[in-house]
Amino acid sequence: MSEDEPITVSERVRSVPPSGIRRFFELAEEMDDVVSLGVGEPDFTAPWRARQAAIESLERGQTSYTANRGKRELREAIAADCEARYGLDYDPDDEVLVTAGASEAIDLAFRALVDPGDTVAVAQPSYVSYVPGVVFADGEVLSVPTRAEDEFVLTPEALSSVGAEGADLLVMCYPNNPTGATMDREQLAEVAAFAREHDLVVLSDEIYSELTYEGEHTSIATLPGMRERTVVFNGFSKAYAMTGLRLGYALGPASAIGAMNRVHQYTMLSAPTTAQHAALTAIEECGDEVVEMRRQYDRRRQFVLARFEEMGIDCFEATGAFYVFPECPWDDTDAFAEALLDAESVAMVPGDAFGAGGEDHLRVSYATGFDDLRTAMDRIERFVE
Repeated sequence: MSEDEPITVSERVRSVPPSGIRRFFELAEEMDDVVSLGVGEPDFTAPWRARQAAIESLERGQTSYTANRGKRELREAIAADCEARYGLDYDPDDEVLVTAGASEAIDLAFRALVDPGDTVAVAQPSYVSYVPGVVFADGEVLSVPTRAEDEFVLTPEALSSVGAEGADLLVMCYPNNPTGATMDREQLAEVAAFAREHDLVVLSDEIYSELTYEGEHTSIATLPGMRERTVVFNGFSKAYAMTGLRLGYALGPASAIGAMNRVHQYTMLSAPTTAQHAALTAIEECGDEVVEMRRQYDRRRQFVLARFEEMGIDCFEATGAFYVFPECPWDDTDAFAEALLDAESVAMVPGDAFGAGGEDHLRVSYATGFDDLRTAMDRIERFVE
């Protein structure tokens, strides 16, 4: 520590580079008439009845803390909803934790379950927060690239290829951000067998579970022998378009949820109270809006995939979330994204920002209005011709 710089930033934080996504957002913000296909946020607003519940809770003066684990009524509703939708069976008293977004839940899991030096296998390409979260928890990251030729599905072969047999935990996200890949029950069963054989704890981010367009979402925690070694993350940001209300949850064995709650109670204390009221109403009354948003996303997904095919740009058929992951027409994805932004004012994110396996690809979000989406695809076509 010097007199000129009395505050020294920790090595852990200095070792983590800035998000690769942010650079393109900042470039786009400086320009006019930009159509952004880079944002991982619904363009819909939260259902009115959920917003109304939030307003009414404020009008009633319900602005104090809730229980650390979240309102019991909400935990009961989450448990019942997850059992009805996915066959997940958790006790609302000690196996459900309400958090400030799914991101907080994932961070709690890293801090509660990772000891210094533990190896955490991260299936990639993946959400940009997993790797920093492991680093902040003093864990060792083991990247597990998935491949375009496997349609970005995680396989035992991919795990073995990097020595994941020796890992302590495995982080995976399906439906996947950024690829839009999903995994069916048979594919998940192979990963589950690998986890059981090699005694891996699985952290399964299922925040996009409601945005599954072909078949039904399967949680890996429902497979034999997996409930006791899996923590599931979900929330209200994607399915209910409630990103700014910051409300998520974790489901898992009492020991894991109890440990995560111990960190949560000393840091967040409780998830935002107003958002908890909105979330309870969302579960109880807003299912129709979720169905309609999913229908709209699916229509956009099919449009974007068809337009890339017309342009001759290879893009595997994404079946979940609100992303597609086409191959980049140029060798340099950063140069392509910057040139496209400069020439046609369309923003998308180079795939390598999401880790191993993302090279040579671009993340394209279709969580934007159909008119803007049509404009963006016309501009991309003009640029690549």
